[in-house]
Amino acid sequence: MQKGTVTKSTGSWYNVRLDEESPEGITELRCRVAGRFRLDDKQLTNPIAVGDRVSVVIEGTGDEETGAIREIDDRDNYVVRQSPRKKHELHLLASNIDQAVLIVTLVYPDVKLGFIDRFLLMTEPFGIPTTIVFNKSDLLDEDDMETYAAIASIYEDIGYDVLLVSAEEGTNLDQFKELLKDKRSLLSGQSGVGKSTLVNAIAPELDLRTGEISDHTGKGTHTTTFAELFYLPFGGEIIDPPGIKNLSFNYLKPIEIAYYYREIFALSPECKFGGSCLHKSEPGCAVIASVEAEDDRVTDIRYNSYLTLLAETEEQNYWERKKV
Repeated sequence: MQKGTVTKSTGSWYNVRLDEESPEGITELRCRVAGRFRLDDKQLTNPIAVGDRVSVVIEGTGDEETGAIREIDDRDNYVVRQSPRKKHELHLLASNIDQAVLIVTLVYPDVKLGFIDRFLLMTEPFGIPTTIVFNKSDLLDEDDMETYAAIASIYEDIGYDVLLVSAEEGTNLDQFKELLKDKRSLLSGQSGVGKSTLVNAIAPELDLRTGEISDHTGKGTHTTTFAELFYLPFGGEIIDPPGIKNLSFNYLKPIEIAYYYREIFALSPECKFGGSCLHKSEPGCAVIASVEAEDDRVTDIRYNSYLTLLAETEEQNYWERKKV
């Protein structure tokens, strides 16, 4: 068997970049899955993620050469989300990554802070460092810049890095390039935020396909329909998944929502009921007290998004969570 890294997932077939050339000189092999693979006994829509280290058996010869994936190495980490099509199953987005980079825009399309919080809730359980990058700074007026500064401070105060860039004008692209250099990054964002345009600005050799914003909806169109790993010419790799419309969490328990909001978890020891407090209406809750006092340890914006996600999770009955 030969070792390699999964670089592309199209559903039933996977591209694997081999560590060593095959006898016919092939370095990337189109592979199918041989056998059944699971993730911690969870139901998966895709058993293998881009970024996985795998062992393959080469089949066929010459131009007909394909492979069969027989083994998956233990993952250092992975990013998973609730399947958008099968609510009782999970979808692997990427594995073995050094960081996640979320691309958002303040305008065109308008930022949704709830989406940022949902994305952070997807990476936080696995200890994956995440940076929030605001693109299209060239479209921001003075009022918009004040809004950006307020939003940036919310996330910087709880330990996340935030960067403001413009692919159109080249603003802070050196910092964006340095962020990605020599690391494997999951580069994600909703459609229309200019993810591919940003990558093309710092690595034009990749020539990623870009989309347009609809004048009617103000939203972008999906330009990526499958996950793919790209090698950056200056060092490092990016994993480009399909554009994400929404995120749900059938694999988290209500108390885990509280654990993975950093500032809420930090205040939990001060609550009357400690780590078992859900911070909804419990007496002696330090989180509620902080929000009511407006002391900025927990902002009302983040607290309200927490309550929304908590309610969604509680609405999922036991058997719905048990199936994943």
